[in-house]
Amino acid sequence: MIKNRDIIVVGLQALDSRIGSNCINLAYEFAKHNRVLYVNYPLDRLTLIREKDDPLIQKRIKIMKGEEPNLVKINDTMWNLYPNTKLESISQLPVNWLFDVLNKINNKRFAREIKKAIEELNFKDFIIFNDSDMFRSFYLPELLKPKTYVYYTRDNMIAVDFWKTQGIRIEAQHMAKADLVVANSTYLADLARKFNEHSYYVGQGCDVSLFDKKLIKEVPKDIAPIKKPIIGYIGALLALRLDLEVIIHIAQARPDWSVVLVGPEDDEFKNSELHNLENVYFLGSKKMEELPSYLNAFDVAINPQKLNEVTIGNYPRKIDEYLAMGKPTVQTKTKAMEVFEGYVYLAETKEEYVTLIDQALKENTPEKEAEREKLARSHTWENNVKEIYDKIEMIEKLKNK
Repeated sequence: MIKNRDIIVVGLQALDSRIGSNCINLAYEFAKHNRVLYVNYPLDRLTLIREKDDPLIQKRIKIMKGEEPNLVKINDTMWNLYPNTKLESISQLPVNWLFDVLNKINNKRFAREIKKAIEELNFKDFIIFNDSDMFRSFYLPELLKPKTYVYYTRDNMIAVDFWKTQGIRIEAQHMAKADLVVANSTYLADLARKFNEHSYYVGQGCDVSLFDKKLIKEVPKDIAPIKKPIIGYIGALLALRLDLEVIIHIAQARPDWSVVLVGPEDDEFKNSELHNLENVYFLGSKKMEELPSYLNAFDVAINPQKLNEVTIGNYPRKIDEYLAMGKPTVQTKTKAMEVFEGYVYLAETKEEYVTLIDQALKENTPEKEAEREKLARSHTWENNVKEIYDKIEMIEKLKNK
């Protein structure tokens, strides 16, 4: 356990982000026993132009004009910094030397803002925890000289087109010079180890407090009349991440099953054959607090993940939510899913999905449900942070030898 230290968190999402982030959860957990400075990413010129009407960007503009403070106290041990600087938009520059020159300028502007907060808060011997901010924070180890520099990888960022131009080169260099790389999947830890021998899987936190069968009062009206057994999925219906062919095959192979999909659809899903199948039900987007009631109505939960560079290393947090409700779960087999072996049915083909769903329906028991719930509830942010602390302490001992 690391206590009474100063920790600076930088990353890809601001603390006021509209969507959740591992980094935000981790920062609040760090702050339970340490002082934490959460640094929002600085805005670049293109973002200021393209998104100038967004209320969150409007707030940033006011701060940059000095109309609001840029260092905000969140609680007794945590502060949020809005960097009062503007960066050049360079992520897509194809010329390496020009990118490097401008990126160093960006990093100096960013570091200057963080230094001011460090001095104001009197941070000493601090740890920097970087959530995949590969470009803007590339030179922070040299410019801020932390006691320990940790790079956190939770997605295979360089598989996404936006990051490829410079990310393939820069992230490898960034990992190599970090004191430590931590990952939320075994797949990503293995990738990182190619560049830094001190790369470790530290697990994944998840708040499953909402997903508790004892809290369910009633069955939602739109799922109540649907014939059992219900084979269900909850989440965004994106063809980049989900295998449409698998879902179509399940529905066609077993017309006696009801396939229920809860979540917003992209265009490929909207135009897919699924809408022509009588045993497939699209229930649309639901509020977060409504999701456990829908999940509780499933007989088997599925996550037909499409295997590609973007998804193969992901730790799917929805699996913890499924298991927290005790649901038999069938998921596409990936290296990242090794940690769930014995608790989740892992399918490699669309035919195997059908076979394993059938098996899951037949052999489910209250005892198996209890085991699944216990596993999911062990994947807490507290346990995740303990693993990170263990690795930091190990590295600091090595550095002090």
